[in-house]
Amino acid sequence: MFGFTQGCLPMTRWDELTTFFAKAGAKIIFGLNALAGRSIKSDGSAVGAWNYTNAESFIRYSVEKNYTIHGWELGNELCGSGVGARVAANQYAVDTAALQITVQNIYRDVDLKPLVIAPGGFYDSNWFKEFIDKTTKSLDVVTHHIYNLGPGVDDHLVEKILNPSVLDGESETFSGLHNIIKSSTTSATAWVGEAGGAYNSGHNLVTNSFVFSFWYLDQLGMASKYDTKTYCRQSLIGGNYGLLNTTTFVPNPDYYSALLWHRLMGRNVLSTSFAGTKKIRSYTHCAKQSKGITLLLINLDNSTTVQAKLAFNSTMTLQHKHKHKHKHRSRTFHHKHRSHKTMIIQLPQGSDAEISREEYHLTAKDGNLHSQTMLLNGNILGVNSSGIIPPLEPLHVNSSKPIMVAPLSIVFTHMPDVIVPACKV
Repeated sequence: MFGFTQGCLPMTRWDELTTFFAKAGAKIIFGLNALAGRSIKSDGSAVGAWNYTNAESFIRYSVEKNYTIHGWELGNELCGSGVGARVAANQYAVDTAALQITVQNIYRDVDLKPLVIAPGGFYDSNWFKEFIDKTTKSLDVVTHHIYNLGPGVDDHLVEKILNPSVLDGESETFSGLHNIIKSSTTSATAWVGEAGGAYNSGHNLVTNSFVFSFWYLDQLGMASKYDTKTYCRQSLIGGNYGLLNTTTFVPNPDYYSALLWHRLMGRNVLSTSFAGTKKIRSYTHCAKQSKGITLLLINLDNSTTVQAKLAFNSTMTLQHKHKHKHKHRSRTFHHKHRSHKTMIIQLPQGSDAEISREEYHLTAKDGNLHSQTMLLNGNILGVNSSGIIPPLEPLHVNSSKPIMVAPLSIVFTHMPDVIVPACKV
């Protein structure tokens, strides 16, 4: 398929890889060949049952070697219309059950059981609904892939990334899958199993440059909003969409965006809406490992500075009043965060001089969206001669002042003194 020759993974190489994984502290998901045993018809349909003999042998070897595998995933991009080949949802459900039984048998005497994951492909509502409904007792995680920007050779990727309508389009996938899972008796959770934005290795100086953080952070925010539990970025290294430079291994801008997200955004997501302009993308979570909330604001506009002022209304809804500064217009918008419980929100106590928040402003070096150098609060982010990641230090800003979001910039704001019910430990 696709002109590739047949390949194999020697167990000596697998041993070397697992040693590397252990040193890196990585959680490993291994994708199994789901086409084994099938015949592929001229129309791309793959028929017949999955032959799991090789997979069973490999899983058993890994258990005998005491390798910790977080999850076994069945197949790659075979759902719906598929990529190169496709398998019907009913047959895929049968094969997933076979994988689950195989895993149960091999891990019978192992305390830590791996996840059974599938199908690892592009979302198709009818296919996914049938598959999920038929795997309620065999599936732990439902995975889907995202390359919503199209091919990497597209010369209009930047325009797509900065287009709110393009970004909004993927919400149909997240909400659709979320609703299918909610309406099913399954206990499976949703993951994005692979996402590189632009397929066929992305585009140099776009998917590995500053501008891609607009897409990436918006994806993380949107995925969280619809209860996605894990988001796997394509890739750590490789192609033009890696988090690390493929030659020097130094971090690209998205590495720092991911690191800030990981450090600042907690697991509890606060419902967030913004009225007035779609050029501002906004997401709010309970702060991670600290008090308060963290607000993420993404400004896609190339000429408008946003001033965000925190306020509360009588219904205990957390608000941000946004005033846009532009030479031709001035508007005030309201940005609301609702917790799911009706309780009193605790306001910061003390004088304005005593209350501060932490801000992390991300911009491109020299204002060049294609730059592979990111600035944090005006300072270049880069590793030292030993390859050590720099400290990600915030600005400490008086909470009475508005949050200033410059054109084509990203701001994380941690407000430790704003306590909402959903964030109470």
